[in-house]
Amino acid sequence: MNLAVNDLSLLFAGMLVVVALGISYKEKLGFTKDIIISVCRAIIQLILVGYLLKYIFQVDNKILTVVIAGIIVVNAALNAKKRNNHLKNGFLISFIAIACSTGVTIGVLVLSGAIRFIPSQIIPISGMIASNSMVAIGLCYRNMDSLFHDQRQAVLEKLALGADIKLASRSIVRASIRTGMAPTIDSAKTVGIVSLPGMMSGLIFAGVDPVHAIKYQIMVTFMLLSATSIGSVLATYLAYKSYYNEQKQLII
Repeated sequence: MNLAVNDLSLLFAGMLVVVALGISYKEKLGFTKDIIISVCRAIIQLILVGYLLKYIFQVDNKILTVVIAGIIVVNAALNAKKRNNHLKNGFLISFIAIACSTGVTIGVLVLSGAIRFIPSQIIPISGMIASNSMVAIGLCYRNMDSLFHDQRQAVLEKLALGADIKLASRSIVRASIRTGMAPTIDSAKTVGIVSLPGMMSGLIFAGVDPVHAIKYQIMVTFMLLSATSIGSVLATYLAYKSYYNEQKQLII
């Protein structure tokens, strides 16, 4: 039986937000206002996106599909760059990393026949890939910033001994890439045992055979591993240079 969600069921489901509000109020967490704003924003944004996607799916135009995917990537890059204020070209670096990870992953999926280049498949998958790359890159940025501060003396010593900035930063770069990739790898280890991810659950709710839903989820796992790997590597290797000036001196 297919999942049926009507306005009344959504209203009752919305009562669950009261639980979060109650906990925030009782424990004095200070999240009450944020929860209300986030819920209102989510409702408004999802309604607008729902009607927009309905129109785009009906039009079925490849150029419009690419434009929407591009908007997703741009917004992901804007959010990723906020994770580190030391980057000179934070948006550009984030955009290149997310665009490459999204483009390469979708390109492989389309060429392999796993998905078709139609709005109903390209846009949702672009969102999944870009959002995961954004989170991974944000973790890379934060970890890199922390390590450059904590290991400042070690980096300076390497530079004093004649190492170039790439060699002096190698351990920090590698640690940052590992940090960015770790959540996706951990998620892949527990998928199906601890969690039933969104795509798989959504397909099962829609009445798709669980075996077929699993195949789609396996594809999603592969593409997210690829995307976070590409995004983390590109973003970190492009970003670490921002911690040095033109004379190759550490500036933090």
